Amino acid sequence: MSDRIAPVPPRTADAAPVLRRPSLGGHLAICRVDHWFKNVFVLPGIVIALALDPGQGGLGLWVRIVVGLLATCLIAASNYVINEVLDAPFDRQHPTKWQRPVPSGRVSIPVAWVQWVLLMAAGLLLAITVSGALTMSLAVLWLMGCVYNLPPIRSKDLPYVDVLSEAVNNPLRLMAGWFMVGSSSVAPGSLLLSYWMIGAYFMGMKRFAEYHDISDPVRASAYRRSFAFYTEPRLLVSIMFYGSAAMLFLGAFIVRYRLELILAFPLIALNMAIYLYLAFKPDSPVQRPEGLWREPLLMAAVLACALVMAILFFVDLPILDQLLSPTAPTRRGAAGS
Repeated sequence: MSDRIAPVPPRTADAAPVLRRPSLGGHLAICRVDHWFKNVFVLPGIVIALALDPGQGGLGLWVRIVVGLLATCLIAASNYVINEVLDAPFDRQHPTKWQRPVPSGRVSIPVAWVQWVLLMAAGLLLAITVSGALTMSLAVLWLMGCVYNLPPIRSKDLPYVDVLSEAVNNPLRLMAGWFMVGSSSVAPGSLLLSYWMIGAYFMGMKRFAEYHDISDPVRASAYRRSFAFYTEPRLLVSIMFYGSAAMLFLGAFIVRYRLELILAFPLIALNMAIYLYLAFKPDSPVQRPEGLWREPLLMAAVLACALVMAILFFVDLPILDQLLSPTAPTRRGAAGS
């Protein structure tokens, strides 16, 4: 397929782009402060680390968390800046994203490159005051932003790889939260894999919503190169895979570390079902996760699930061990007899 960007139908006069001069507001906008809420994915790492290692605590913990969260936000902002700069030629082909700061001329490209590096440096300098492990996690988070956006790899142009490489930021954020607590251990592999796959589920849903909303393969591939390969059935099949894998690895974590969490499975499934439902809506909010807080049904389900899981992390229910203990011979049991 040619690397040329396919033309899109001309916009109406009312929708014609108006080029502006670079401004401070434009440079602040490409930091996407409204997207920083995505760093909420750090919080489960904090909660789980405290639940599994209750010895951590005190005033120092809160200082580490505040500094660590700020460092994470600065690293995320650096990744957003490079994303905005390198996506500008493609955003011009999108029905609404052509109004973003870079394609509309409100950003100086040379200054944006400097901004990208300075935000990264500031984030890592803050992180190193917390711990070397947190610094390493955030450095990898920044490097994944480079893999996702920068040629020659630019994984966001590769089908399936785009989703998986972006979703790996989820376990990296979880590890950042884990290391903010100061735990000397490492987060369980089953938990990290589940977090990766649930991130892929959400990102795959975003891709589906975008493709479904554009509803024109030529225009879709002009906006996002991976859309030249994707179709709605392919995206839905991949979403099924990500969701199934996420629940498989979460189940492994629950059985090994906290059996009580199995009671939260219906609420987790409800959240995933609501997210799927939202992806089919016209101009779906799934395309813009920063606006999902305006969806009352989803927010109610998320808050209920978070509350139940938080309670189950700290409330012991020994009866579950009896109810879910093996009722048939197991190989492990046979080997030990």
